[in-house]
Amino acid sequence: MAPHIWLVFLMICSTQSRKTEAAIAPCDNCQRKCGKLEIPYPFGTDKGCYIDEAFKVTCNKTTGSLIWSNGTVDISISTHSLQYKKSMVVALKFDKSGETQYGHTLMIGDLHNNFYISHTRNKFVAMGCDFYAYIIDRQTKNFVGGCAPFCNRTDILPSPSSSCSGLQCCQINLPKDPTDLYLWFETMNTMTKSWAYHCGFFAIVDKDFALNKSMFSDCNQRYHVPLMYEWAVGNTSCSKATGRVDYACGQNTECIDYKPGMSYRCKCSKGYRGNPYLLQGCQDIDECGEAKYKNTCPKNDLCVNTAGGYYCSPYHRRNRFPVLIALGIGLAVGILVLVAISLWIWRKIQKINDRTTKQRCFKRNGGLLLQQQISSSNSTKGGVLPELKLFRIEELEKATDKFSEIRILGKGGLGTVYKGMLSDGKIVAVKKANISDDSQVSQFINEVFILSQINHRHIVKLLGCCLETQVPLLVYEYISNGTLSQHIHDEQNTSTVSWENRLRIAAEVAGALAYLHSYASTAIYHRDIKSSNILLDENYKAVISDFGLSRSVSIDRTHLTTLVGGTFGYLDPEYFRCGQLNDKSDVYAFGVVLAEILTGQKAISSTKDDVGLALRFRSAVKKNCLSEILEQVVADEGDEEEILAVAKLAKRCMKVNARKRPSMKEVAAEIDQLRKAKELPGHQDSFRDDSRSISESCQSSENDSEAEDDQTMSKTN
Repeated sequence: MAPHIWLVFLMICSTQSRKTEAAIAPCDNCQRKCGKLEIPYPFGTDKGCYIDEAFKVTCNKTTGSLIWSNGTVDISISTHSLQYKKSMVVALKFDKSGETQYGHTLMIGDLHNNFYISHTRNKFVAMGCDFYAYIIDRQTKNFVGGCAPFCNRTDILPSPSSSCSGLQCCQINLPKDPTDLYLWFETMNTMTKSWAYHCGFFAIVDKDFALNKSMFSDCNQRYHVPLMYEWAVGNTSCSKATGRVDYACGQNTECIDYKPGMSYRCKCSKGYRGNPYLLQGCQDIDECGEAKYKNTCPKNDLCVNTAGGYYCSPYHRRNRFPVLIALGIGLAVGILVLVAISLWIWRKIQKINDRTTKQRCFKRNGGLLLQQQISSSNSTKGGVLPELKLFRIEELEKATDKFSEIRILGKGGLGTVYKGMLSDGKIVAVKKANISDDSQVSQFINEVFILSQINHRHIVKLLGCCLETQVPLLVYEYISNGTLSQHIHDEQNTSTVSWENRLRIAAEVAGALAYLHSYASTAIYHRDIKSSNILLDENYKAVISDFGLSRSVSIDRTHLTTLVGGTFGYLDPEYFRCGQLNDKSDVYAFGVVLAEILTGQKAISSTKDDVGLALRFRSAVKKNCLSEILEQVVADEGDEEEILAVAKLAKRCMKVNARKRPSMKEVAAEIDQLRKAKELPGHQDSFRDDSRSISESCQSSENDSEAEDDQTMSKTN
């Protein structure tokens, strides 16, 4: 029968070499458990928790299993091995003349620079009937192994037997370097004459895997078996790696070249055990105290433990006590000295590790970006940013009782705000990011840069920041009386905010926004104006906060094209549709806040069919039904004409067409004029016009353009 050659590429595709990071100082709070499985360093799930991208694993919390290269794995530090449970089994189909019908290449997972197929822990297996399988070295063209599975006359289907000694299944050991091999095979006619079609199955599999031929029966089915990898770290030899900043081995370890010049392994020195890839991962074994080392010394000899070993004192029991006394005193003194020296060394190493970790976290949290902003600020705006204080994490932990839950002031999409007291007695608010991803880091640094350019009594003041932790921290002045949202939406607080205070709060917020848009050195669009971002002090003075989404705009630009950001219910419909941000987007959101102040209703309620406050409010003003949705304290304390004037202003701010909205400068001027007119004698006459009174009966006054606006707002909400 003519032989047939099928190329089977048996593993190793070298990937581009990766530079390893410092291995002995992983970030704190790394996940080291996945279900019941350990995740030992140098492996890890998050950046800063693993030595190199090749050692990144994923935890499937549902099954409690570790995923590496799209397959489930078990990891061993002591044997430097990794069991990959998704290795492919190749199936080749033969017709009854012995000719191959089709075949394909054997792939064993995604291979990496530091992972190698183990030739001692795996075996080559061939399953089927009546063919020879030979393994050939691709470079030398020499045979390095082979076997042949045979079948009896009646062996048409696989036998359930687990033996793999030649009957339907054969196996051989792998060569020492299984990196570039062919599989050559030829079929044969023996006693088996009755089959029409049959399959041949080929796999490299873990030697300890209980292989059963009945597992493989369908040539069109995909099968997977476990495969053992051996792994090493680095991209050079021990002699070159020792002394480098990225040297992976910790204290009390030995470095062993695994692939000369390509990678190496770390091993705990004799007398020590643990994880050699951690700075203090290898700990001394107490050979004299542990049960497994019992009878270490001959009978009647004294076992004395030492660092990395032990020795047996050759004194009999009757002579031990004087020796023990002297030895005990000497050991006590020696231990005290050793403890003192060790403590001093440990503190030095701990400081170095802390400094290294803080530097790495500083870079990850945008420290370099902040330095770039500072440099730009120095060259263009006179150096505003350098006035910020860079707080130490120890100071902020002490100020907030280590970020205790009882210190939480509020939670938002970007972070949690804690109340704290600094060492000088000053009360501050500390904002801590929820997740340290790149987008939030950019938003935090943006907030630092924006707030550092602003000095306004109604805009929250940024005191400083801390970037040396896992997540960035911002420190603000403390505003003591909660948010506007809490006061006007909480039933217990609504009566405490008078109409006079509500009108003054609206004027202060409008003035601050007008400053941002028209009077700041560079125009600033807030992008997230809402009642929960307006803080109140004990005198109900309003302060605008949360500038994470804000954008600076040069004077020669009318708008920015950005990804849509903000809060539904306050989101400008035109900005939502077109993605073009301008100052009128803040005007729209301010109009919704005015509607909240007048009605006490939320911008978006939890009701399933709620169309949003903006649409309800516009409809009420148009139909002259404003009295039906007014907050009681507003209706009781405010003049009808005065309330109607504010309501109409809010309605103008919420127009769908941004060009028809007033600017914040005009809004602030109109509210100030309204408040000043209120103080003049006969001020009520100044509000009267040809409009109907609030108390008149509801009538529809919609025109076509307003109806179209409402339809657009409804779709947006």
